[in-house]
Amino acid sequence: MMIKETELPGIGRKFEIETNGGNRVVVIIHDDGRREIYHFDQKDLEESIFDITLTDTESRQLAAILGGMIYKPKAMETIEVAFNDLVIEWYKVEKQAKAHSKTIGEIDVRSNYDVTIIAVIKNTQKKLSTPGPDTLIEEGDTLVISGERGNLKTLIKELLSQGGSS
Repeated sequence: MMIKETELPGIGRKFEIETNGGNRVVVIIHDDGRREIYHFDQKDLEESIFDITLTDTESRQLAAILGGMIYKPKAMETIEVAFNDLVIEWYKVEKQAKAHSKTIGEIDVRSNYDVTIIAVIKNTQKKLSTPGPDTLIEEGDTLVISGERGNLKTLIKELLSQGGSS
C-alpha cells in the first residue's frame, strides 16, 4: 500500500492511498475534525465513484472497527500496527501468564516496560477502551498495547505468555 500525505493550508491534510489491489482512496481530514473519504474508479482515477463525510466521533468509531478494536476475527490471535518506532499490538493473555489475576496498577507496565495498555477486550467480549490501574487482567483477555517493539516483546515474554520468564 502506498500513502501520500499533503498539507492543505487552512483546510487540514489530504491522504492519497493506493492499495495493493489497485484501489485509490483519498481521505481529507479537516481542521474542524470532519473527514471526507473518496473512492475512485480504477479505470478513471479522476472519477470519484463513492464519497462519505464523517464527524470526528464517527471517524474514530470507524477506525476502531477497521483496526479490530470492536471485533477481531477468530483466526487472528495477535495483530500489530507500526508507526515508525511506535507499535500497537493486540495480544491475548495466555494460560498461566504472570499478569493473570493482577491489576494494571500491580504490573505497572508503563514504568517497568515503557509500554501503555490502551484497551482491554475481556474474555467475555466486554471492551474497556480506557482501562485504569484497577482493571484486572485475566487469562483470555486481549490487551491493546503500545510501545517500542523490543519493549512489547519483553512484556509479552515476561508477563503475558504461558508461565512467563524473568
